[in-house]
Amino acid sequence: MPFLGQDWRSPGLSWTKTEHGWKRIVFYGHELDDDNREIELTDTSVQFEWSCTLLVVTNTPNTSSSMCLFSPSVVFRDKWIYVQKGSTKERHGYCTLGEALNRLDFSSAIQDLRRFNYVAKLFQLIARSQLTSLSGAAQKNYFNILEKIVRKVLEDQYNPRLVKQLLQDLSSTLHSLTIHVGRCVLVGNVNIWLCRLETILKWQQQLNNLQIPKQICDGMSFNDLPLYMQNQILCKLSDAYDIINLGQATPTLHCLSENRVLWKKLCHFHFSDKQYCRNLVLTKSGVVDWKLMYFTLQKHYPMKEQYGDTLHFCKHCSILFWKDCGHPCTANDPDSCLMPISPQHFIDLFKF
Repeated sequence: MPFLGQDWRSPGLSWTKTEHGWKRIVFYGHELDDDNREIELTDTSVQFEWSCTLLVVTNTPNTSSSMCLFSPSVVFRDKWIYVQKGSTKERHGYCTLGEALNRLDFSSAIQDLRRFNYVAKLFQLIARSQLTSLSGAAQKNYFNILEKIVRKVLEDQYNPRLVKQLLQDLSSTLHSLTIHVGRCVLVGNVNIWLCRLETILKWQQQLNNLQIPKQICDGMSFNDLPLYMQNQILCKLSDAYDIINLGQATPTLHCLSENRVLWKKLCHFHFSDKQYCRNLVLTKSGVVDWKLMYFTLQKHYPMKEQYGDTLHFCKHCSILFWKDCGHPCTANDPDSCLMPISPQHFIDLFKF
């Protein structure tokens, strides 16, 4: 009786036909088998997967054993992923958060200042609630990228406060999972997680001891700018803590950072009219205290997020990708199908 089952080429995987048979295409971010070799070329955008295929030669003179042939197959380094939420005749299964974390090139994204805050915020949200939903390979990739994030902050002194918050949330989650919740929810040996927790504590200590060197500038400095230009620069900041930290530099900047108009613009940027009208904070003289109202609204409502570059989702192709990398879109007007994806929306895409 013939075997009736799924395709022997394993649905969901990508294969290419060669003269020696079918070869599996291994995409960037996936670990290769021990018998495979991956060679990356610097002058092209493809890779070659060398798979050792064992061919048994029969009915051939002077050949009584098998021989091993190496056959190359072309592998493209795609930086996009098809978001699949159900099984079809063409595709089986669905796309997971861990698969997206492996396929999308976050290791290169953190080297771009436009994407660094986006990736750090995404990793912070994963640390808070989605860490146990990742597979073992995705968790390993998560901590490898996290190590690169910490190393970049230590080298460039760029946005250490955001990474400190990320490590604090991750440390709290791991402490809760390893001690209070139980070890059964974690993938792998618990000693590996305890070692990761110690590594996180070491990273936190390194960031706390981080000293930003004072830069010697022979030309014009920020204090040499006119007051109205300094005020315009402060108005462009969307983070309240950046304004407060900048106001601690000089007495002049402190006066500018306490300006009511500055905090009023910040409230209008992050919150809607209904939100701050319901939570008016007045002084004794009956004037609105915009700075105090900002921190009051921050406790009750989410703030507007702003990033230099984000992931985009094509509604026509259901593909998630970095905009400058592009994707094979089949729509007549691809730009009309694009939708920017926030870090929280990224996680919501994989909640089924």
